[in-house]
Formats: sequence, C-alpha cells, structure tokens
Amino acid sequence: MQQLIKVLFIYLLTNVNLAYSQTYQIGLLKYNGGGDWYANLETSLPNLIKFCNNNLKTTINPEQAIVEVSSSELFNYPFIHMTGHGNVVFSNQEADNLRKYLIAGGFLHISDNYGMDKFIKSELKKVFPELDLVELPFSHPIYHQTYNFEKGLPKVHEHDNKPPQGFGLIYKGRLVCFYDAECDLGDGWESYEVHKDSEEGRQKALQMGANIISYVFLTTK
Repeated sequence: MQQLIKVLFIYLLTNVNLAYSQTYQIGLLKYNGGGDWYANLETSLPNLIKFCNNNLKTTINPEQAIVEVSSSELFNYPFIHMTGHGNVVFSNQEADNLRKYLIAGGFLHISDNYGMDKFIKSELKKVFPELDLVELPFSHPIYHQTYNFEKGLPKVHEHDNKPPQGFGLIYKGRLVCFYDAECDLGDGWESYEVHKDSEEGRQKALQMGANIISYVFLTTK
C-alpha cells in the first residue's frame, strides 16, 4: 500500500495541471527533540490556505493535517510546513523517510520561529548529507510568482536584526526544501490578534507564502 501511495504521489507532483486543479491537503510536520512544532498551530497555515484559495483559486483543504516525520502518511501531503523555536532531532529512520518523501516529489517549507536555526541545519544534513543549504538569489522564481518580491523575503519579525534570508536544498536540479531565516513567515500568517503585526506586514507574509505554494504546484518539476 505504501508503495502505491508513493506512485500516486509522484504522478500527482509531476503532473502540474492535475496537481493545481485537485483538492489536496497541506501537512504540518510534528518532530521530536523538544522543539515546539505546534508553535503556530491555530491560525498560521489555515490563514495561508484561505489566502491561497481566495487569491490563487487553489482548492486546498481548509484544514491542515498533522503528520509525524516517521509516518508513511507523509506521502499523502505534497507540501509540508515546519516551524518552531527550539530543538529538532531526526532519528535515522525519520531522516530516511523524509529523504524518500522529498526525492519522490514532496516539498518541505521551514520557517524559523526564532531559535530553530542552530538545530535544523545539522538535522537536514542527516536527510541530505551530500547537499548544503544555499541562499537563493533574489532572481529565483520563488520570489516572482503571483507576487513580486524584488528584494527577496519580507521581514516579519526582528529576531537578531539581520536581513531575512531564503535558503534552499536543491536535489538534482529541483528545489525540495525552502527555509526562511530571520524572516518568520509562519508568524506573519497568524491572525492579527496573535502578534499584532501590521496589516501590510501580514499581507506581505501571506503573499510570499502564496508564492511558495504557487512555485511548488505550478513550476514544472
């Protein structure tokens, strides 16, 4: 059954028109290590999904799924979001499962909610020992989908007062993971009452999130 799921998953992800027209669900990654994977559980992804369905005319299931790194259910979700403030630990089995998922056509978006950076980089090395995170240039298509970000990621929260950076893992020419650092897109998707972010800032975060969704489902693999 798991092999059949993988075959269907690969077919969906490699057929761009089909992937965009079908209803699909986004997963929130539940990981071990003590970090708060649930940091933005209530409103972040649901708000992004609503924004995309309203503005990109996607048909994403309005309810996010929660999926563990080790689970075969990972292959049910073409797009996985990960966030948190602290420690992340992938076991060898989890790293192998995540690697297979990404190679099969899946996509992982990581948003550092402040404090994850020093942990996630080493854990991604378990997933792809042969790859390094590379900073994507401002000309990369992920910044120029429905919404145009000439200077890359918007700055949502201050963190260490450094400019926001977007990093990627590129496997055989395909971007399989996008990591936003010093940015906090996930917080920017939250409802106003959570962080009291300005409406302009929230809109920029949602637009950049929509660009990531659009890139994953509309860009030819």
